[in-house]
Amino acid sequence: MLAQLRAVILEAEPTIVEEVKWKKPSKPGGVAVWSHDGNLCMANILKNAVRLNFPKGAQIKESKKLFNTRLDSKTIRAIDFYEGENVDEAALKALVQEAASVNKG
Repeated sequence: MLAQLRAVILEAEPTIVEEVKWKKPSKPGGVAVWSHDGNLCMANILKNAVRLNFPKGAQIKESKKLFNTRLDSKTIRAIDFYEGENVDEAALKALVQEAASVNKG
């Protein structure tokens, strides 16, 4: 699942940078972070899902309503993707592009 999401994110905007941040004993592999003029989104591996957190998600206008968690936050929005679930790649790509636009200001 993470490999598919990674491919869509990187395809959405050619200048996105992927890196691993926040390595610690409880998470030795760290957190995958994609940035474009600031942090764009981060992947957290949960027991039964991959969660993409968008730090400025509350500012993103999304027509496909992909956000399905952290909806009460004043800043962050997130999407939980479950194994076997069909990913709307076009909608995710559009969301990542909108997030990049929000980061640019």
